[in-house]
Amino acid sequence: MKQGEGNKVDPAQWLADYDETLARAAANARTASANLEQVGGSATSPRGEVAVRVGPSGALEDLTLASAARSLEVDQLAQLILATARQAQRAVGEQVVAIMTDYVGDGPALDFVKQHLPPAAGGAGRSPADDRDDNDYFSNPPEIIR
Repeated sequence: MKQGEGNKVDPAQWLADYDETLARAAANARTASANLEQVGGSATSPRGEVAVRVGPSGALEDLTLASAARSLEVDQLAQLILATARQAQRAVGEQVVAIMTDYVGDGPALDFVKQHLPPAAGGAGRSPADDRDDNDYFSNPPEIIR
């Protein structure tokens, strides 16, 4: 706005400012996209039977089973693979949140990303079996995995 013109806006200046804003937004989007493409996560089970690597979307890219995995029951191994993959996916999600925070700041978009993170290790949530009454729980105890 030029001095002495009151509230008049110079259309050419407004358009130039708007073009600059759009160019900045496009550059930020390209940078964020490039950063998100570099995201990845790895995790190893506590005793090393399972190691996984996931890509930017959280999709499993690599799975390594150590010889110790042979000593596990099939169901135990399946649960260990899933838990280890969730741990790697959580790491990816945390990287995504860090990148998104830089570009969108706190707000609804970031809240949406945070809501869809896999649960933290040990925080897989309560199973429906946890909500049973005591009589049912002791009549049908959960399987204990060692």
